[in-house]
Amino acid sequence: MAATDFKDYYVILGVSKTATPEEIKQAFRKQARKYHPDVNPNNKQAEARFKEINEAYEVLSDPDKRKKYDQFGQYWKHAEGGFPSGAGVDMSGVDFGQYGTFDDFINELLGRFSAGNSRHGQQTYSYSTTPGGAPTGFGGFGDFGFQDIGGAGGVQDSEATIALTFAEAFSGVQKHLNLGAEVIDVRIPGGAKPGSRLRVRGKGQVNPITQQRGDLYLKVELKPHAFFQFDGDNLVCELPIAPDEAALGASIEVPTPDGMVNVKLPTGVRSGQSLRLRGKGWPQPRGLRGDQLVKIAIVPPKDLSPQEREYYEKLQAIRSFNPRSHMQQIKL
Repeated sequence: MAATDFKDYYVILGVSKTATPEEIKQAFRKQARKYHPDVNPNNKQAEARFKEINEAYEVLSDPDKRKKYDQFGQYWKHAEGGFPSGAGVDMSGVDFGQYGTFDDFINELLGRFSAGNSRHGQQTYSYSTTPGGAPTGFGGFGDFGFQDIGGAGGVQDSEATIALTFAEAFSGVQKHLNLGAEVIDVRIPGGAKPGSRLRVRGKGQVNPITQQRGDLYLKVELKPHAFFQFDGDNLVCELPIAPDEAALGASIEVPTPDGMVNVKLPTGVRSGQSLRLRGKGWPQPRGLRGDQLVKIAIVPPKDLSPQEREYYEKLQAIRSFNPRSHMQQIKL
């Protein structure tokens, strides 16, 4: 029913919206006598008016129908049939007159104005987190067969960003999430990476029509670390070494998520070259471990002792290696 076809039953009977049942009955009798077909034979307008009066009285004289009519206006018959799973839905204060059709009203509440926009209705929040609490159910990270957010069937999924330290993401952690109306406890398993998403079932938004609650998707962000970074699935770090260690080779201790390990530098290692520590990186599915890449950075000393300067000068004087010899042949 278009908004322009709406019949105001109160206007038809000539009563106010606060009219008592007795006032409604008296108004109906007065209007019915005036427009009754026996009083207006062969008068199609009077006949149509009489039908409207009867229709108005049928609704306004029934307390239940009148209540629905007062709340839902021209859509009261939809409400009488029952909104889908809508028992207990509070729609007070909704201006139903603004909708051209009942479908327009439903579509707005479902958040699906844009056809084909399967993510419409998704809401994003930033939640404060503190360690501790008991775990709740979860689906798994994207690497473990995780599904994307959707709005199928009017379900209201939500997405939030949760910031973790490298230690929390590596080992797993329990977090309290403040959703505003409630605080939930979530157990985040070890192995979370930047961009990983965790599904917390049944903690999304409540659909105002179906009363079904969607899922909450937590997107993981890692707080910056002073030493470790990510390069795809690999954990990477930069290892500063001295010029003599690069020239002669050395045995150096390198931090890993499990602690320090000894790494043997080959002679002549170059700045920018990466060494791979297999199985020392980030946790992977099925209990596996990724690799840690150690990027070499040759760092010359800034402050030399008198003896160090003496030896560097002697080395410079006797050095036969010229790292720029190949540049003599470079031309445009």
